[in-house]
Amino acid sequence: MNSAHRMHRTHAEATTSPVITTTNGPVRGFVRGDVAAYLGIPYAAPPLGAARFAAPEPPAPWTSVRDATTPGPTAPQAERRLGDLDMSPYFGPGWVRGDDYLTVDVRTPAAPAERPLPVLVFVHGGGFVAGSTRAPLYDGSALARVGVVLVTLNYRLGVQGFLDLAGAPANRGLLDVRAALRWVRDEIAAFGGDPSTVTVFGQSAGATLVAALLADPAAAGLFRRAVVQSGSGLGAFSREQAARVTRAAADALGVEARAEAFAAVPDERLVGITPALAGIDLRTATHTDPLMGLSPLGPVLDEQPAHTLAAARAGTPDVDLLVGTTAQEGNLYLVPQGAYATSTAADVEATAARAHARPAELIAAHRAARPDASLGELRSAVLGEALFGAGSRALADAHAAKSPSRTHRYVFAWPSPALGGTLGAAHTVELPFVFGTTGLPALYGDGGVLGPVRSPAAAAEAAELSARMRRAWVRFAATGDPGWDAYDAERRATMRIDSDWALVDDPDAAERAAWGPGYV
Repeated sequence: MNSAHRMHRTHAEATTSPVITTTNGPVRGFVRGDVAAYLGIPYAAPPLGAARFAAPEPPAPWTSVRDATTPGPTAPQAERRLGDLDMSPYFGPGWVRGDDYLTVDVRTPAAPAERPLPVLVFVHGGGFVAGSTRAPLYDGSALARVGVVLVTLNYRLGVQGFLDLAGAPANRGLLDVRAALRWVRDEIAAFGGDPSTVTVFGQSAGATLVAALLADPAAAGLFRRAVVQSGSGLGAFSREQAARVTRAAADALGVEARAEAFAAVPDERLVGITPALAGIDLRTATHTDPLMGLSPLGPVLDEQPAHTLAAARAGTPDVDLLVGTTAQEGNLYLVPQGAYATSTAADVEATAARAHARPAELIAAHRAARPDASLGELRSAVLGEALFGAGSRALADAHAAKSPSRTHRYVFAWPSPALGGTLGAAHTVELPFVFGTTGLPALYGDGGVLGPVRSPAAAAEAAELSARMRRAWVRFAATGDPGWDAYDAERRATMRIDSDWALVDDPDAAERAAWGPGYV
């Protein structure tokens, strides 16, 4: 055990205010029960002024002990709502003002460990325009108790993080994630973590960023394993699509489409124009809109990550990969708004036309796979496939072709009883089970993601499902094996996660045939 690791354990045992010395300076955390936490530790300098549109820089060192006992500020962002569903546990408090928001939170077991622990690094979702480490869902204490060091991170969002601008590096939010992973590599041993056993995992937008990291040669060596939860290996915008958004943003602000002009605009105005950009039609002659109009901002790449991995042109195919989706991803974007129950044939056709070059064939294939489906169910299936299903499958197939024994797949099928039982296994529903936060009160009641207040028996069932998922994720972080057969091109073995778990072969064969190998 190295000296930094030993120092951490001694302090954690001896006091409720343990102090860890990092390369940049000492930080004081707190112990609650059997978990030590350190909040708001900078991994990069505050992105102020022109630096909002530059690559992240190392933070300035400090000499006095930095307080890491309270949550820090968050990235500038607009309020984000989803109809009748209370998504505050997922998005967090929104924009909490403050300069120093490129930070990490670290949670680790307070008791001493015999050896350095596996590290899980989480990248939050929120459509690339919302979210933070302060979201209640991401309290990683339950994961830490299973035997990992958990790191959650903030990154630049919206215009500051992802608008493609002349004179600025592309994908600044992604560069932030990469900088945070470098911080983990260099500092996590002092918190009891093993820097050689790092798993980066993300959900939704965060998972799509993880997919981009898999295809990024500059990320090689920063992590050993990756988990892509409801993300996409086909989720990047093309340069042509990004240019449309940049032009619209410049016009809305009345400035030139250059970094120096945007650098003179305050964050309030940049945040204020973001919702209006969502209505831009981003379909081109060669690309569909990977986010189906839900967000105009995200990674901008010359090639989709799944295609880069498939061609072995770059990236990190030697890492272990766990990739999965929920069974009814699209429900989140239809049910809370009342659009699921009122969907018409025209709505299904419009969704398919936005998603695919051959919409009629797509609808026919989905209908054949679901002969008794309502129009709302059909629309949700097409939407969920366009956003997450096809891109997750493409990523798993590409990775398995290069590393067949190092790829695993799942589908989360537990149906939430929220909104009168109509939400189902929608996008985001798996998160409280992974983080062990199914007991969070805000997840229940009118508009709660997990539905009405549970009976003791139902609460116990949810807690058991959560415990099993946490064990699987931690086992994967430690060994590369979540506890079921690997995914390959022949069987495509996929774990169906519900109250009962079942390994099934190629559960989305119909969707695979519908979308085809050339979907972009």
